[in-house]
Amino acid sequence: MKRRVSMMIIATLMGVILLFAGCQATGLQESSTDTTEAKTSDVPQVSFVITDTLQSKCFDNEGNIIEAPEAGELYYGQDAQYDGIQPSYTDNGDGTVTDDHTGLMWQQTPEAEKMTYDEAIDYVENLEIGGYSDWRLPTIQESMSIAMLDGKLSDDIPYIDTDYFDFFYTEGEKKYTGSYWTSTVCKMPATNDYEEMEKNYGFNWADGHLKSYGDGYTIDGEPTGFSIPAGVRAVRGEEGVYGVNDYQDNGDGTVTDNATSLMWTAQDSGAVTDAGTILTEADEDFGLGRTWTDTLKWVEAMNEAQYLGYSDWRLPNVKELISLVEYEMTTIPAIDTDYFSLSRPDCFIWTNTTCGDFPEMADYIAFGKGYGINLVPDDLPTGTPPEDGELSADDEQQMGPPPTETEDTATEASESDGEFVDVHGPGCMRADYKDTNGVVSQAPEASKEFWEELYGEDYPYEWDASNTISESDLTNSENAADYIVIYNYALLVRDAQ
Repeated sequence: MKRRVSMMIIATLMGVILLFAGCQATGLQESSTDTTEAKTSDVPQVSFVITDTLQSKCFDNEGNIIEAPEAGELYYGQDAQYDGIQPSYTDNGDGTVTDDHTGLMWQQTPEAEKMTYDEAIDYVENLEIGGYSDWRLPTIQESMSIAMLDGKLSDDIPYIDTDYFDFFYTEGEKKYTGSYWTSTVCKMPATNDYEEMEKNYGFNWADGHLKSYGDGYTIDGEPTGFSIPAGVRAVRGEEGVYGVNDYQDNGDGTVTDNATSLMWTAQDSGAVTDAGTILTEADEDFGLGRTWTDTLKWVEAMNEAQYLGYSDWRLPNVKELISLVEYEMTTIPAIDTDYFSLSRPDCFIWTNTTCGDFPEMADYIAFGKGYGINLVPDDLPTGTPPEDGELSADDEQQMGPPPTETEDTATEASESDGEFVDVHGPGCMRADYKDTNGVVSQAPEASKEFWEELYGEDYPYEWDASNTISESDLTNSENAADYIVIYNYALLVRDAQ
């Protein structure tokens, strides 16, 4: 009897346990479903945090690696001498990587095959990774947020942290063709046939350049039938946050961006003497630039003079300076002129970042147009892509305008051949020689003539009439020095807090 009662009790308890387990399983299943729904609907919160470029070496003006200079020594003030916010990422283990500072979530492994612009848009709209389906193309500034400027193409070191992000060199193509699509396009009105092409800004993870390339449309939105092939690395997160400034005019010649916690000089160096006094447009030296080497000296002079009340100014690095660019503007300079005043609207601004594969050069940002020379590759008819459409991004930048419905397209397209045109768009990142010695002893005659045409005045710098650098030499250089100016301007930056 006791045994029967015991068996009944045990059976009852087992039933209760099974019922409880079933309820728990059901609850878990419902919880899992709720989590999945949350994963696909919750958008990561984003902050406009600028992380360090991670450039680790100092160089002289001939590209030699040197010991980090001390204050007062030549070449002091380079990118590698300042430690910004160090990048931090989380590998989520599901094909996604989260930037711990910005909050943006990234596709870890991009497709190996390149795509046209339309294919890229279709790809991200149908992409699902890690349970998320709200992927999109990043803006150019979002894309730059994960750039690592210590890369070196010649050593197969991409300009991105490969401990977290996968990157592929395209087999059968030149290694430097590593541009990726973004959602940012150049909106500048066209002044010639070439500029009628709409161009999409992309960062090149292979060689560390930021340029714009033809995306298959005209600036009026008409399809041209040809888009360059480029890669895609999708992102998800709040839109309209990263790259959006929150300026405060401090009333003393400085501007604080509360979004990034950086303070800037409102006036560029073209209107400031070595003693820190401000020039007017009527002054003889107004608008004259400095070499990169002399600019570093000038920054030290500004700190010694406590320019605008501060002694800790520095040249911005590439990522800091790009934070000021107003992409998709229809006028130049591509900066908020309610807060900043540039000596010339069409100008280039130095960074303290050395160009990775050409360390005799320093990177600058074009706040005016991104000039290049519009010459067509010798093996291509003017304005016509190859039949298989396999034209690299860097070959495309030299190509003439797309075919038009005229009887003599070759003649029409060649009208601007050999001229400086806005190849890469305002806000592009280029490289220029650090000083007037080395490979280019003076600014080449081609650039001198272009300066005089652009500004309607005599070229203000010394130049060597026997210089043999030609337009073709400039065009064919893979180091992006199409328009060698050497004498550029500077905006200074310091940490606001």
